[in-house]
Amino acid sequence: MRILIVEDSVLLREGLTRLLADAGHEVVAALADATDVTAAVARTVPDLCIVDVRLPPTFRDEGIRAALELRRRDPSLAVLVFSQYVEERYASDLIAQHGGAVGYLLKDRVTDVAEFLESIDRIAEGATVLDPEVVAQLLTRRSRDEKMQRLTERERTVLSLIAEGKNNAGISKVLFISAGAVEKHITSIFQKLDLDQDDQGNRRVLAVLAHIEAMGEPAPVAPQAPRAGEPHQTGTNS
Repeated sequence: MRILIVEDSVLLREGLTRLLADAGHEVVAALADATDVTAAVARTVPDLCIVDVRLPPTFRDEGIRAALELRRRDPSLAVLVFSQYVEERYASDLIAQHGGAVGYLLKDRVTDVAEFLESIDRIAEGATVLDPEVVAQLLTRRSRDEKMQRLTERERTVLSLIAEGKNNAGISKVLFISAGAVEKHITSIFQKLDLDQDDQGNRRVLAVLAHIEAMGEPAPVAPQAPRAGEPHQTGTNS
């Protein structure tokens, strides 16, 4: 896979470059800021861009705004926002853009290299992969949407797990329910949100967007997954 990195920390930038190269990927560019990222993407044609949120010169939101611009120019480009911070407004905008896959992972919550590399592969293959903490912060936004109010608490929990990028088997494992029960919940979610099947099978992403973009009644926070090495707890925690 051809990967472009935008990261101001030289140690992290070089570390990511080495890690990805050792995993068989080609790092086509590693930039310290977003100044020339558009030109670099046009020149190198990466499959995936890994972008920090806060970059020089102001260290506020240059990175994620650059990611939004890259997706505006090329909706098929896969983007992973890799940061210490959750920029809720821009994160919602990025996820809401139709086109290529997207991920948002938090640096201090990545404790397993293999899982990180797997997330990169999933994003490149078309998945939407969000850290549970990102999901939790986005889903605390309020919802006025009449359709969102139709969902039960369990259906909202299932929806939050979908937002984390979990498939049906993963949801079944987290909630300790059968695959059939998961399918029933998901079918009910699609019906209540009036999401018809499309040729690309994008109803899962559309359901997540409906939840994230809605404003009004408080939505429950998604159960957070334990970090690598932490014991798995009973209940609805992942």
